[in-house]
Amino acid sequence: MKDPSIRRSITLFRAFMGEQTDPDRCYALLAHDAAEQLERQMPLHDRLVVDVGGGRGHFTEEFRRRGAQSYLFEPDLRELGARGIAPAGSVVADGYLLPLADGVADICFSSNVLEHVADPQTFLSELIRVTRPGGLIYVSFTNWLSPWGGHEWAPWHYLGADRARARYLRRTGRPAKHALGENLFAIHIGPTLRQVRAREDVSLVTARSRYWPFLAQAVTRVPGLREIATWNLLLILRRRTETAAAMNSPLRATRG
Repeated sequence: MKDPSIRRSITLFRAFMGEQTDPDRCYALLAHDAAEQLERQMPLHDRLVVDVGGGRGHFTEEFRRRGAQSYLFEPDLRELGARGIAPAGSVVADGYLLPLADGVADICFSSNVLEHVADPQTFLSELIRVTRPGGLIYVSFTNWLSPWGGHEWAPWHYLGADRARARYLRRTGRPAKHALGENLFAIHIGPTLRQVRAREDVSLVTARSRYWPFLAQAVTRVPGLREIATWNLLLILRRRTETAAAMNSPLRATRG
């Protein structure tokens, strides 16, 4: 499917709406789409891809189908075992402290995890640490003011998290999986973009709406509007070489 396009957005949206009843179809489609996005930047064949927080392993499996050496690092044993068996080579590990040496990965991948960590900047720094100079970091997250920011209790999160969770319980008869401040955090696009652009160890390849059907990059450039209309922010970063990082350091101008 062409990206971006209305057809692609509708297909992914329909899959998303059926995520609870048919998660395998939903995540298989999402994994295929993410791999296509990565392939436009770097061929996956023979690359070492680290999938951080990849849940049931759909992304890892898609990367392997394309010839990559991919390994899944997931802290939740329930997610790893949700399909009965985890992908070979899976590691139970926290994204804050990956059991990997510096600069080992060609690509570090994290899909829809950043909104579930209390310290997204430390998490992002760890993804960058394990990526080699010249390698890519793929990060996407659902921003809080998106219509999907409250996850299963969206869009009622606009009326407050407690009210939204109470409504979900009344409607479904079961408590919501996500609780604000516990396993879901209010992350915003503007501050995230400023923090990424201020880093000396990465350059920004693209910042765009992951699912928006047109003007996917333009919508992220409009303050205010982007917090609602982006839906889900996709960042692709490139790890700078030490030389490139030094060239961009403010200390260089001072010393000169």
